[in-house]
Amino acid sequence: MALERIGLYPGTFDPITYGHLDIIRRGLKLVDRLVIGVATNPSKDPLFSLDERVKMVEVETRDLSEDHNVQITVLPFDELLMNFAAKVGASIIIRGLRAVSDFEYEFQMAGMNVYLNPDVETVFLMADAKYQPIASRLVKEIARYDGRIDSFIPPRIANAVRAQIAHGKAKKPGKN
Repeated sequence: MALERIGLYPGTFDPITYGHLDIIRRGLKLVDRLVIGVATNPSKDPLFSLDERVKMVEVETRDLSEDHNVQITVLPFDELLMNFAAKVGASIIIRGLRAVSDFEYEFQMAGMNVYLNPDVETVFLMADAKYQPIASRLVKEIARYDGRIDSFIPPRIANAVRAQIAHGKAKKPGKN
């Protein structure tokens, strides 16, 4: 009997973008079960709370799970990635790459992770070319200046981003 391949796709997902969903969709082909780990990462000054981000990811990935017949579990985490990977039984870490600059950072992280747990492999997936420029940070910045974000994130998420900004939770840089 083959062991279940559990993959872990970690990120802050603030907000989840079409680029994230592309990596999730493609990662589902590699695993029997996918855990999406939503990180606290307060250093990134998130627009949404951890609970809000977990819920958004759950809603946006529900159909993907059914379409690919792979169980997706969305869990928050606030610990070392490799400790979280061990807790959920992951043998694969899935990371998305958009550009060379992503690779340099991810390469360093993957190297450190091997020291922490050599039984977990890191798999890099290149984002589809049409999603490569999308970054959550840029989506939020565009939205703060009333720019169009609908081609970068799902409609429900775009509405939530606009609502957060309208309620003053995300002020324009220099206006705090």
